[in-house]
Amino acid sequence: MSIYRISQLAERCGVPATTLRFYEDAGLLPAERTPSGYRLYGEDAVERLAFISSAKLLGLALEEIRELLAVRQEGVCAAVRERMMPLVAGRISETEGRIAELSAFSARLTAVHGELSGPAPQGECGPDCGCTTAPAAAGPVPVTLSRTRPAPAAEPWRDAPVACTLGGPELQARTEQWRQLVEKAEAREEIPDGLRLRFPAGMELAGQVAALAAAEQGCCAFFDFTLHLSPAALELTVRAPEAAAPLLADLFGVTA
Repeated sequence: MSIYRISQLAERCGVPATTLRFYEDAGLLPAERTPSGYRLYGEDAVERLAFISSAKLLGLALEEIRELLAVRQEGVCAAVRERMMPLVAGRISETEGRIAELSAFSARLTAVHGELSGPAPQGECGPDCGCTTAPAAAGPVPVTLSRTRPAPAAEPWRDAPVACTLGGPELQARTEQWRQLVEKAEAREEIPDGLRLRFPAGMELAGQVAALAAAEQGCCAFFDFTLHLSPAALELTVRAPEAAAPLLADLFGVTA
């Protein structure tokens, strides 16, 4: 039977060692200890970690995953499936809500683009020129991408587990996507808990930003993204808990 130290298990499964430590602290991935304090994992940890990663990809919360692992330990697949069904149904409902939000955002972008495509008036901008107004509403259009739909005052990202379900090539590809996007920003401003990036206005770029932010929340629920679109620019605000400062710095260049 194979025995792994934490670095070996991280390499074997393509999951950062920091995530493995977090899973242990959360009661998801127990480890034996050597007399000198090193973590040791058996081959069952590989299967357990694969199950955790799959559950995270489905958008399940850590409490739900912990419960599923307890059911799974009993060795009855039917019981695991029975418990997973309502959890997955709940994620479907949340995903449909996010799709509706993104569809509304896309429609808004299309309306603004159509307004700006018309002939420009003579002279300076004014209240009726189309640069500062849009058919549906005036001013910037906020679109908040969130994994759930909490009450306005709630900030669930602050309590979300600081753990990413991506690993290996997927994580490298995602990091490169963000770095290429951040390079297109015209300005950046560090704010409490994160930063604000300002991009040139444009429907295609706004769609890329929204799609990448939504994909990031699928694997890292501790990030909070807010988009503000105006005819002049697109602003992306990114926030994360203090424990996620190294990940924020790695993706967006924020000083940890």
